Amino acid sequence: MENQEQLEKHLQEIQAWEKDHKDLWFWEKLGRIPFKILDKMTPSFLQNKIALLVDELGSYVQSGGKYLINEQAMMQKIRSTSSLQHIFDISDIGQMPLEDMIALSDKLQEERVKLATVQGASTGIGGIFTLAIDIPFILGMALKTLQEIAIIHGYDPNDKMERIFIVKCLQFTSADIVGKEAILKELSSMHDTNHASENMVSQLQGWQEVFFTYRDQLGWKKLFQMIPIAGMIFGAYANKGMMQDVSETGIMLYRKRRIVEKLNTLNQ
Repeated sequence: MENQEQLEKHLQEIQAWEKDHKDLWFWEKLGRIPFKILDKMTPSFLQNKIALLVDELGSYVQSGGKYLINEQAMMQKIRSTSSLQHIFDISDIGQMPLEDMIALSDKLQEERVKLATVQGASTGIGGIFTLAIDIPFILGMALKTLQEIAIIHGYDPNDKMERIFIVKCLQFTSADIVGKEAILKELSSMHDTNHASENMVSQLQGWQEVFFTYRDQLGWKKLFQMIPIAGMIFGAYANKGMMQDVSETGIMLYRKRRIVEKLNTLNQ
């Protein structure tokens, strides 16, 4: 197992990553423009379908809905690759060496980025109409990926607080400077028993806020995806970038939690 010096080194790397991400590229603020066009040009029946998908995603925080994954398949993958001999449930995974968690996370990120790239290219063929469908699809993929990252680090997405943590990871990737700092502060106290979980729930302000924030943030990247055929290239690029950001955020924030817990155990 890791010693305190090794854990603190990993923690410093994550803290440097957090500092680096407390910034907002100017061009991200232009994200709303293509979606104003999208809202005007998309037929009402398609907008209604997207609204239903958003409402469906909203149930994720409360119950997981259809987006709550079956953890058994993920646990089997972890058992087959981990150096830890006895893994019977998700809580046992937290005892894995950190290097095993890093290796599993990196492999998962690579797989999901490839899948998102293919998805973006395929939906780019149809231009503006397939773009409207691509957004909820990629958000669903992000939810699944973050749940798998949670399990890799020994946290159970069946727990409502973990689902809230996952939504906060999504918000972090698209937040501005002030928002990122606020989210990091919220996450640092989220599992402190001295803080009421209801406060975190109220701060989410509904899944639709997350959806529209993400939609706007992706706007400038997907502007050219609205062009049929040529949109394949831009769709692949946009989805690849989004999945890289989402998985990286989940990996770093979950890894930080696990490192802090390991350090606390060593210091007891």
